[in-house]
Amino acid sequence: MTRVSIHIPGFRHKNPIPNAARIGNLLMSGIINGVDPATGEVAEGLEAQCRFMFAHLRSIIEAAGGTTDDVLKITVWMRDRSRREALNREWLAMFPDAAARPARHSLQAELEGRLEIQCDFVAVLS
Repeated sequence: MTRVSIHIPGFRHKNPIPNAARIGNLLMSGIINGVDPATGEVAEGLEAQCRFMFAHLRSIIEAAGGTTDDVLKITVWMRDRSRREALNREWLAMFPDAAARPARHSLQAELEGRLEIQCDFVAVLS
């Protein structure tokens, strides 16, 4: 099988890497953060960063030919894990069915610049 790089408009890494890579039906993302696609800058505040992060996740998986139903696991890094309410709001909006949510692991981390949150994901495309 051939590896395919996935790129979406409005969200690029500083380094020469794709947003995600797919081999067969397995899709793995690089780091996804809360950059505003209109400005290319990190959004102001945790809530906005969460919204953009989940929007980028959706765009990446759709660009690969899947849907958010294909997400198996999301790993999240937060500057302050005690502020997970903003993360959980977007999580529940994207994954409202408690019987069909992906696994999630949230870690506290020192993040670059104004970043409050970032994630990556693994999906198995149907």
